Amino acid sequence: MSPKESNKEWRPQTNLVRGGTIRSEFAETNEAIFSTSGYIYNSAQQAQRAFKNQEDRYIYSRFTNPTVGMFEERMRLLEKTSSCRATATGMAAVWASLASLLKSGDRLVTSKALFGSCHVVCSEFLPKFGVECVMVDGTDLNEWERVLSKPTQAVFMETPSNPQMDLIDIKAVCLLAHKVGAKVVVDNVFATPILQKPIELGADIVVYSATKHIDGQGRTMGGVILTNDIEYSNGSLLQFLRHTGPALSPFNAWILLKGLETLELRMAQHCKNAREIAKFLTTQSGLSEVIYPGLKSHPQYELCKKQMSDAGGMVCFKVEGGIKRAFKIMNAFKLINISNNLGDAKTLATHPASTTHQRLSQRERNEVGITDRLVRLSVGLEDVEDIKEDLEQALSA
Repeated sequence: MSPKESNKEWRPQTNLVRGGTIRSEFAETNEAIFSTSGYIYNSAQQAQRAFKNQEDRYIYSRFTNPTVGMFEERMRLLEKTSSCRATATGMAAVWASLASLLKSGDRLVTSKALFGSCHVVCSEFLPKFGVECVMVDGTDLNEWERVLSKPTQAVFMETPSNPQMDLIDIKAVCLLAHKVGAKVVVDNVFATPILQKPIELGADIVVYSATKHIDGQGRTMGGVILTNDIEYSNGSLLQFLRHTGPALSPFNAWILLKGLETLELRMAQHCKNAREIAKFLTTQSGLSEVIYPGLKSHPQYELCKKQMSDAGGMVCFKVEGGIKRAFKIMNAFKLINISNNLGDAKTLATHPASTTHQRLSQRERNEVGITDRLVRLSVGLEDVEDIKEDLEQALSA
């Protein structure tokens, strides 16, 4: 394999543009899309050596691919980890990270505030395979301490959580988890690797839906698993990915490489716009609550300042009234689009209780604050004054 363009002295933004680049014999400027399923061997003996891991080369694009490899290397440099594995989607990353870590009889502890599909994986799918799943209020360290008082194999959390942005003290939970032998997996999708570094705070594994901010323009899907645990990455995780096939396509990897080039710049503007929108919403009538970690009214405002470099691009608000009032506001949007995606250049709104979290029971939704009154905004990169005007006219509709 050709040498990768990288320099450990480069700063993050330079690595986001150049890190991990592989150039072919044609010396292309832009990263190439290696759209191939297989690779040619010079001899049968070389193929044998490759499959015995005695020769470092590409074998099959379900295992490794040059374009996917560039994306993995660039993410690894950004996260400052020893290993990165890419997957076809964010949920493939969540499933692979946990399924390769756990076996029948193991114990998993998670926060209750999880994305709908993550909740299903932890509370429904893994128990089918004999994994015990215990869910806690992620914001309550006493509850973490109580539950993590017995041997546990894995801890899984989202912080900030989707959608209502509960924050969990990553460092404190990691200390508790490691005392009982648990590996800590953090879904860092809302914060992105720009705003929060879970590995530096003690986490063992971090996962992303690259579909969100890493792409950032609603074009493609992808997932990422990062860790410093080489034994895990090269062992059970690699074997799981190899033999179950959640491979990221070369074309999608190329799009994600392009997304990384502007990620830091986009996140700065997402945060700036979201902060303005959150403050603006606090001045509007008809809302009972505005949720944003960058507001002093947020319960974990101080924790946000402690473990995040900025508060992110997501804002939630609760309307006065029920689902009919929430739907009426959303249907009145003229600029903002209704979509369950997030992290896009376009501002998007969703009603979690009826979409992303509709599979949860009413009790489970109430426990984490996902009521019929809650609307989630993924604040985009439009002129913030246009976003404000659209919100104002919709709220008064």
